[in-house]
Amino acid sequence: MPPIHFLLAILAGVLTHGCTSLKTTNTARSSTEQLLISNAVDQALDKIDFRPFSGSAVYLEEKYVDGVDKAYVISSIRHRILYSGARLVDKVEDSQVILEPRTGVVGTANNESFLGIPEITLPGMLTLPEIRIATRTQQVGVAKIGITALDPKTRASLGTGGMTLAQSDDTNLSIFGVGPFQSGTIRNEVTRSTSGPAAFTRTQIPVQVAFHSPSVPVPAPAVTPPAAVEYTSAESGDLSSDPSPDTVEQEAAGGDAPQWTEP
Repeated sequence: MPPIHFLLAILAGVLTHGCTSLKTTNTARSSTEQLLISNAVDQALDKIDFRPFSGSAVYLEEKYVDGVDKAYVISSIRHRILYSGARLVDKVEDSQVILEPRTGVVGTANNESFLGIPEITLPGMLTLPEIRIATRTQQVGVAKIGITALDPKTRASLGTGGMTLAQSDDTNLSIFGVGPFQSGTIRNEVTRSTSGPAAFTRTQIPVQVAFHSPSVPVPAPAVTPPAAVEYTSAESGDLSSDPSPDTVEQEAAGGDAPQWTEP
């Protein structure tokens, strides 16, 4: 390639450039926040032994559980009650045990710290930039759940009940801008649930949509009733009444007297 062509190619490459951007959206609540909450709730409920209720009818009172994640807390308690061998009922009068869970705390918090030099403002509108050697960010989820068991008839407490408290965390460390290096209960749960035996798919929904027509019941074959003598309203009267003249003439022609003529 001549030198002039090579220089023109370099110049065209320098002057010509492209730009692209990808628009993304996020849910109102981040996945990290929801994982922190659910992980803390799971840890807290794992500390409660529901086995004493095995074989009993349990009514779960939900009015003392409140918050954005109320549905997950209630559903997790129901799951553990059923897993223990108890059965859930919809009415207090049908139960042998009343469980009253309550939520003290179900929420998140975060903190950030770094090692380095903070931003410094000098006289004369001169500002020294912030220099970070290492940065550590941490977000935690906390769940505090209490629970009481009652006798539905006497309203006496079945045991002392109590409170359970658990904390989940997501910690990220960056060194000289390299990272983040993640640790915490969230990372452990994701790793445990997506690797090893848990990574295998047990069932899979088909990727193509197909339907079968509903089965149409085959109508039963029509049954023809056996031949039978049918009477009109005039003929359905008393059969012992006098026969018509045509019947008398027909029987007389045959030479046999009808039975009604016999004394």
